[in-house]
Amino acid sequence: MTDFIPPAKPIIGDEERAAVDRVLRSGMVAQGPEVAAFEEEFARELVQGRDCVAVNSGTSGLHLGLLAAGIGPGDEVIVPAFTFAATGNSVALTGATPVFADIDPETYTLDPAHVESLVGARTKAIMPVHLYGHPARMDELAAIAQKHSLLVFEDAAQAHGAKLGGRSVGTFGTFAMFSLYPTKNMTSGEGGMVSVDSEEMRRRMRLLRNQGMETQYQNELIGFNNRMTDIHAAIGRVQLTKVAGWTAQRQANAAFLDANLQHVRTPVVLDGAEHVYHQYTVALPEALAPARASILARLKDEFGIGTGVYYPVPTNELPSFARTGGDSAVDLPNTRAATASVFSLPVHPSLSPADLERIVEAVNTVTAEAGA
Repeated sequence: MTDFIPPAKPIIGDEERAAVDRVLRSGMVAQGPEVAAFEEEFARELVQGRDCVAVNSGTSGLHLGLLAAGIGPGDEVIVPAFTFAATGNSVALTGATPVFADIDPETYTLDPAHVESLVGARTKAIMPVHLYGHPARMDELAAIAQKHSLLVFEDAAQAHGAKLGGRSVGTFGTFAMFSLYPTKNMTSGEGGMVSVDSEEMRRRMRLLRNQGMETQYQNELIGFNNRMTDIHAAIGRVQLTKVAGWTAQRQANAAFLDANLQHVRTPVVLDGAEHVYHQYTVALPEALAPARASILARLKDEFGIGTGVYYPVPTNELPSFARTGGDSAVDLPNTRAATASVFSLPVHPSLSPADLERIVEAVNTVTAEAGA
């Protein structure tokens, strides 16, 4: 029987286990020296030295970043409709309203022209997502933000190490969130890391994650328990030493798929962009899109290849956002086309040359037969 190729595969080795053991033996398992070291190392390695604040999840990072930046009831934040619900959720959790914008059909990130058309009197910020590991069009979005006196935040959950024009994602906005969930390009088991552009943002983030206090029992504001543990930070510190190598392997795997796949549109990489391929997402031509479910079923059942559809429903059409002011009737043609046609193939660094050849053979065979 053919071994199954999973769509994602977290890599946890002996070094991560030893790091956890070290923390457990120390007796200091809550937020402590490992978290502080992880923040400093992440800042140095991935966001050009910007201050970082570790939290217990990516969603917490977005939520606290928005609160620290002053977003709240009556405000609007423009976000893409083609992303995971956490992006919009974090805005809604502050009491503000997520305003859903369409995407650029090439990169699946925010379409600057549509963003500008949505700016109104209540708009306070734009929050692009560096989807699949490709940077959003930050230069154009920053120009719109400057023109209208808006803040820019980055959802970099999937984009550890991605760059645009030589500049690291996570260094463009007031804050940027990186997820450390197990399927991301690096993990801490669970958690998030937030880069910030000022000491004021750093301090407010640190207060908000820790019940509103820096000094015990001296609570300065209403906060949360969104701390990262030293156990998770220890895992993250080890992973941080490996992520550059894993990224290079992802990029090599993507290059092989680019060169050999047929009948699908492979990922577009903009000039000056460095894609880190959290997902390798292809699109079926319009004629084949209705057959996506059967194509993916055949890839799994006949060839043992796992896939994913990220994302099958525009965020603004989710029932949860009907109660937050989301407009399910807004016309987002590029988002709708993407939700109907995309799927993601394995690109993780554990793939062997034989795995990559099998993926290519399977996709080419099944899509050719679907279009016959």
